[in-house]
Amino acid sequence: MASFDRSHSNSAGGAMKIGLLLYPDCMPAGLLAFADLLLAANRRAGLEVFSLCYVAHQPGAIVCAHGVLLSAAEGLDDAALDALLVPSFWAESVQQVSTLLAANQPLLRQLARLPVPLWSYCTGVCLLAASGRLQGRVATLTWWLVDAMSRQFPEVQWRNERLWVIDQDVASACGVNGYLPLASELIQQHLGAEVFQDLQRLMVLPRPVQAHPAFQGLSLIEHASPLLRQVQLWVEDTPAEQATVARLAAALGLAERTLARRVAAEQGQPLATWVRTIKLNQVSQRLLYSRASIGQISEQLGFSSDSNLSRMFKRLTGLAPQDYRQRFGGGE
Repeated sequence: MASFDRSHSNSAGGAMKIGLLLYPDCMPAGLLAFADLLLAANRRAGLEVFSLCYVAHQPGAIVCAHGVLLSAAEGLDDAALDALLVPSFWAESVQQVSTLLAANQPLLRQLARLPVPLWSYCTGVCLLAASGRLQGRVATLTWWLVDAMSRQFPEVQWRNERLWVIDQDVASACGVNGYLPLASELIQQHLGAEVFQDLQRLMVLPRPVQAHPAFQGLSLIEHASPLLRQVQLWVEDTPAEQATVARLAAALGLAERTLARRVAAEQGQPLATWVRTIKLNQVSQRLLYSRASIGQISEQLGFSSDSNLSRMFKRLTGLAPQDYRQRFGGGE
């Protein structure tokens, strides 16, 4: 979770200074909404926890998407930031993504050397990948770009079944509203879950929608328990055949019985059942948000065989993987 802590702070104990990046044709709506959430968090806390400013490759006016004109007070090389949010841009094809990346080479070089955490969402994640900041890191991306970006940036560990991912000093989220889970995590880490829940009620933020009842309760945003978050993150990052209770308990430094008792008390189901559900939820997400075959998903997630994956998935959901994709994924 290092991307959202104060270990990179330049503000000597003051407000966390977050840069909102502007570049030609970026979509400003996410930046404005992200800023509104953090300013609301400041008001709820009664002090300035977060400080926000517009930055760009160079200071000055930037023409964003739809002709919106915003002004960057500082250039990236001069701004003393604690973190930078990179917004998305409008794209309807891979070619449009490539064109924008080619037009922003100076900005990409700046991002590559910027010594602060970088956060992004939707198509903006492509900028992080092109800058090299995602090399060897786990990241997520908007579903329709996954295949193309996996080929173009194979050094990135793409996890498109995840709505958001934090890996050391980079954070990524999928979808045009991907700023929401990033803001949520940031607010909760600095001010606590209760503050975010208050903001959620006040601002009527949307709740994540699960495709199937079997996978309810698997949103990391909604986990108030640090233990449940640790368990879910470990299971998601571990191949299915290696995701055993014994290995999990060892990784968390707990006795198996202690871990099983605590998870059962907090989650309401046996630990082994929950581990299996977490892994099958990853299958569900890849069925819905990628074109990967059952064989490819089985290999990506570390199942022993396609048939084993299919058997477990049908036992949990009542549907074969192909039928699940057809019903919940609109037949794509």
